[in-house]
Amino acid sequence: MANELWAGIPLLILIAGALITKRIMEPALISSVVAVAMLEGGNFVNGYVGKMYEVLSNPSYQLLVFVGLGFAGISALLEKSGAMLGFRRVMEKICRTRSQTIFFTWLLGGIVFIDDYLNALAVSASMKGISDEKRIPREHLAYTVNCMGACVCVLLPISSWAAFAVGCASEQNMGMTEYLQAIPFMFYPICAILISLLLAFGKFPRLGELKKAYRRVEGGGEVLDDSRAVLGPERVSADVTPSSPLNFLIPMAALVVGMLAFGSNIVVGILFAIAAMLILYAGQKRMKAAEFFDCFLRGASGMTPMMITIFAAFIMEMSIEQMGFTGYMTGLLSKTIPAGLIPVTAFLAAGGITFFAASFWALIVIAFPIFLPMAVQAGVNPALIIGAVMSGVALGSQACLYSDAVFMVAAGTDVPNDVQFRTALPYVAAGAAAAAALFVIAGFLS
Repeated sequence: MANELWAGIPLLILIAGALITKRIMEPALISSVVAVAMLEGGNFVNGYVGKMYEVLSNPSYQLLVFVGLGFAGISALLEKSGAMLGFRRVMEKICRTRSQTIFFTWLLGGIVFIDDYLNALAVSASMKGISDEKRIPREHLAYTVNCMGACVCVLLPISSWAAFAVGCASEQNMGMTEYLQAIPFMFYPICAILISLLLAFGKFPRLGELKKAYRRVEGGGEVLDDSRAVLGPERVSADVTPSSPLNFLIPMAALVVGMLAFGSNIVVGILFAIAAMLILYAGQKRMKAAEFFDCFLRGASGMTPMMITIFAAFIMEMSIEQMGFTGYMTGLLSKTIPAGLIPVTAFLAAGGITFFAASFWALIVIAFPIFLPMAVQAGVNPALIIGAVMSGVALGSQACLYSDAVFMVAAGTDVPNDVQFRTALPYVAAGAAAAAALFVIAGFLS
């Protein structure tokens, strides 16, 4: 037991290092070294190299690389072609105030619900320029985009998250029926989405880092501190002229169509979008083929620091999992408890483990076989437990400093992971507290 508990040290190094230094890459690299050293001991060098190859062959990391590089390149093409500027001018006619701009960011997050990666990057690309023009701190944009990622995906049964969860539930002789019944019990994503909406219209107070960010902007400062930006502040070249908003909308539509046509495969969607952009922009003579690919590669190269950080975080996460930390935390938080407290325990356990271990879909695989049989045996509504686990997973995805969702929001908005974490913390805590209270009430009433 002691060994499994000590395995959490690299996590503490990462979290504390990021918060103290206000950087993420260096703490991630240090935590990966410490984790492998703890796991491998005297075989550290070969062990670390082995972990590097293990991460490179990991499908989740491969997906992150393709998505991150793909969307960074796509964003550069949208800017260079004038498509983003054209779309922005249309949206500017609708988004006349700060509140309207944040509301439409919130609304787009609800519309682009197929996948949280697509949600984070597509909504960021759509609204970043307009948000900057309305002098909205990037921290608020990042919070809204992040909140509407996993939270929306778990609530809608045709998303990639829901499809995966239904597949896991089938192992417990449950399926789509129970998942649909669970949606009203997904208290955390419901609370988080409502808080985000209220914040957009000033009906929920600005707290902590967000309050500081608005003070910075209203005092004449930048929408995001240049020294803290992930890729640097967005600068539209003076020679870029606006093009038709269709040059933005058609590639985004191609992305969604390609993704849905090939089993919700977002990489295929990205390839469809790139192909559509090449046909559109070359056909309109906005750029030659060579310029097109040069622009794409320049945009993608800006993601290199992010990819290195994600790489190190994966090494750390794999190492602590192999040391038994995730299993230990699951076991510790799933001890025998009163029937009425099973839902809130499932929620807090799922949220806690996903926050510390950055393991989201894997947590669903682990949690359903533990909590669903426990609920059935205790006479608790299984739909309530599915809602609790999915709420916990959404909480962890939104709050975890080094989660893939937070990395994708950083790539889309340029807001670093630690800044996102500090900005979202009061609102995440408020949503979690409200959800926990609702799970206690529902647990004793079920």
